Amino acid sequence: MSPDRIGPPVFRHVLSHFPSGIAVITVCDASGTDHGMTVSAFCSLSLQPPLVLTCIGHDATIAGAVAAADRFGVSVLAAEQEELSRRFAEPYDDRFEGVKVSRGALGVALIDGALAHLECAVRARHEGGDHTIVVGEVIGANASDGRPLVYFRGEYGRLAP
Repeated sequence: MSPDRIGPPVFRHVLSHFPSGIAVITVCDASGTDHGMTVSAFCSLSLQPPLVLTCIGHDATIAGAVAAADRFGVSVLAAEQEELSRRFAEPYDDRFEGVKVSRGALGVALIDGALAHLECAVRARHEGGDHTIVVGEVIGANASDGRPLVYFRGEYGRLAP
C-alpha cells in the first residue's frame, strides 16, 4: 500500500513554514536584453568547486532566457529591497526600468544595494518536476553589511538587529 500523496495546496502551506532569503536571478539574452526574476529557491551546493543552485519554473517568464544562458547573476536582497522583490516577482514588461544595476566580470546585471552578489557560469541543468534546477559555478562574489530580506508564511520579514 502506498501512502496518499499530498496536493499542491498542502505542500505549499507546509513549505511556507521554512523561512528563506530572497534573491533576484538575472540573465542576459543573445540580443543583450536583461531578464530577471525573484526566487526563494536558491542555495549553496558545494564549496569545492563553489557551486550554487536555483530552481526556475517551466512557466516562469524568464525560463527560456535561463535555458539559453551560459551565465547568470544572483543579487541577494537586503531588508529594504522588498519593493524590488515584488517588482521582479510580477510580470512587468521591463522589470529593470529605473532599477540601478552594475555589471560584473561576466556581464550580468547585479542589483545595486543588494546584500550580496554572485556571478555564475552554468555548469548543469536538471529537470525536477515542473522546474529546472540550474547549477552554477561561482566565478565572482561579494557581500556587504546589512540585514537580509526574508520570506516566511507568505509574508516578507526582516531579521531583528
